Amino acid sequence: MTAPTTAPAPRAELIADAALTLLVERGMRGLTHRAVDELAGLPQGSTSNYARTRLALLEAAVRRLAEREARVLTLDRMPSPSGGIEALVDALALALHSHLSGHRGLLIARYELGLEATRRPELREFYDAAGRDRFREPMIAMMAAAGSREPERHALSLVAWCEGLMFSCAAGAYHSAVPSRADLRTGFGELMRGMLGR
Repeated sequence: MTAPTTAPAPRAELIADAALTLLVERGMRGLTHRAVDELAGLPQGSTSNYARTRLALLEAAVRRLAEREARVLTLDRMPSPSGGIEALVDALALALHSHLSGHRGLLIARYELGLEATRRPELREFYDAAGRDRFREPMIAMMAAAGSREPERHALSLVAWCEGLMFSCAAGAYHSAVPSRADLRTGFGELMRGMLGR
């Protein structure tokens, strides 16, 4: 019996993953249709056929980034708030530690795209929608279920705390040292208990 072979990734994923890699390795200036073709091992013109404009290529990268981050952060698999704050804190610490320790490239790509969105209103709307659908709304729902009296404000505080840590560890002053899962658990615990008054 022969071992099963892994099916090749669909062309759209190849293109979007190559775009994310280029953003990490070369920055926004290094992201071109031709460079994506070369990195993905596709015939010249393949990326242009899939994403005719630069905006379409950036949107494909944003969409793929949201998909890949959702798999890492696993917000859809968070324990029920009825299990108590400690279960939530542990799950949040695990998800964030996994992101920080094993997916630095996704963070760098996200910051490249986020900065570009500040200069391109047409990308801003798409970038914000991807984050809102994948992360913001689930965090608000989680905080409401945990008993927050102001779930939207508390979700913003939680996201901002996570974003600050992620930036510091990916590109800021703490880029050479990722906090331990225990340290993240302590931080999440302090934040959650402070917001929920427990």
